[in-house]
Amino acid sequence: MDNLSDQEMIRQQKIEKLKEQNINPYPYKFNVTHTASQLHTMYAELPDGKETEQEVSLAGRIFSWREMGKLIFSDMKDETDKIQLAFAKNILGQEKYQSLNIFDIGDIIGIKGTVFKSRKGELSIAVKEFELLTKCLHPLPEKWHGLKDVELRYRQRYLDLIITPEVKKTFILRSKIIYNLRQILYDKGFIEVETPMLQTMAGGAIARPFKTYHNALDMDLYLRIAPELYLKRLVVGGMEKVFELNRVFRNEGISTKHNPEFTILELYQAYADYHDMMDLTEELIVQTAKNVLGEFKINCEELEIDLTPPFKRQTMNEAIYEHTSITPDDLSSVDKARHAAKSLGIEVKDDYTLGHIVNEIFEEAVDKNLIQPTFIIDHPVETSPLAKKKRDNPALVERFELFIAGKEMVNAFSELNDPQDQKERFSKQLEQRQSGDLTAHEMDYDYINALEYGLPPTGGLGIGVDRLVMLLTNSSSIRDVIFFPHMRKA
Repeated sequence: MDNLSDQEMIRQQKIEKLKEQNINPYPYKFNVTHTASQLHTMYAELPDGKETEQEVSLAGRIFSWREMGKLIFSDMKDETDKIQLAFAKNILGQEKYQSLNIFDIGDIIGIKGTVFKSRKGELSIAVKEFELLTKCLHPLPEKWHGLKDVELRYRQRYLDLIITPEVKKTFILRSKIIYNLRQILYDKGFIEVETPMLQTMAGGAIARPFKTYHNALDMDLYLRIAPELYLKRLVVGGMEKVFELNRVFRNEGISTKHNPEFTILELYQAYADYHDMMDLTEELIVQTAKNVLGEFKINCEELEIDLTPPFKRQTMNEAIYEHTSITPDDLSSVDKARHAAKSLGIEVKDDYTLGHIVNEIFEEAVDKNLIQPTFIIDHPVETSPLAKKKRDNPALVERFELFIAGKEMVNAFSELNDPQDQKERFSKQLEQRQSGDLTAHEMDYDYINALEYGLPPTGGLGIGVDRLVMLLTNSSSIRDVIFFPHMRKA
């Protein structure tokens, strides 16, 4: 107890006194008959000052304690809502009433009593029996704001959830969003599957992986950066509509938009292309917003976003022309594109092809300006090693990204299913990797072998679930929608 505050020492002493009286301060169970929310609904029309004979049993955390002579009022919160408790000396008796001094704000308590509404219209419980269920050994913070406290909120999410009701609402909405995404896909005949988190090589996305080691097998393994290549193996095996909603891991920077561990929804549908995936993406987002929020117009920080379908569709080049001073002629050759990029203050690597430069210009100067839902289609072939070449232009691929509020939400392709083309693109990626690009793909011979057995025409897409939750809950940081975001050690 050497480093405890006075309040913490008093709480510890109360624990010891209970033990001396053979009272367990951490009992095993309490029978709950109602939640606070249920009682507020049941007795919404109860007149002020009216008592009932309804006996109820509730449990929750104490948030206030007000002594008024022979009467104590307390606000208790359970998972659903707050409700007022009334401890009357004439109901409890002298001994029980005095034993209330074991309680502190933050304690978890179980109570039994009858429902009434105070003369001021506050729904309350006249407590007849009570029990300490868990002692809170630290005083709860009175204020919860400021930059320093924001850092603590992420580190001690349990305390953040206790103190800040809006945080709990955000995570309840997150659960509803994920439920709706799953339900829409179930209704369309998709099968949910699980693929390896630990993989012998990192593939399915251009990203740097986390590396680990398996002692028994004496080999390196990687935390997956994407489930893509395994999901498409399942389509080869005849599972024509599959999805996985789970975590992926990328050993990259941390920001308001990036966490090294995040949730992705990835799906594949046989006999479909990227146009079908655009339609499906639109339906998933629009229907989820309707089911969860009940509307299509939402606020995102200081922006008003309109999710009313259909979403705008625009090629990458068209978006560049619209949002910069660059013209089609500027992107007609590598040298002209390099000069155009430099005029925008964008430095590009010496070995960049025209496609690389176009992609760099888009990422540096355009995507942050795409506020309303916009599908950016037809990406350079160099930056999309798993997408099928565009039917009328082999320099491009049938790929789209969906941007909302300046953030990428979705990435999707008409999936490359030509094994020879795939092998050649892996070879080019391998050259980039050998030149020092650790995000480039390795050569996955087993995946090539799977394609040689025949991947039907397939459309696939991946949705960044955390970013979608940020959008639909008006959250400015990805840390606000992940229970336990990664941070440096305190």
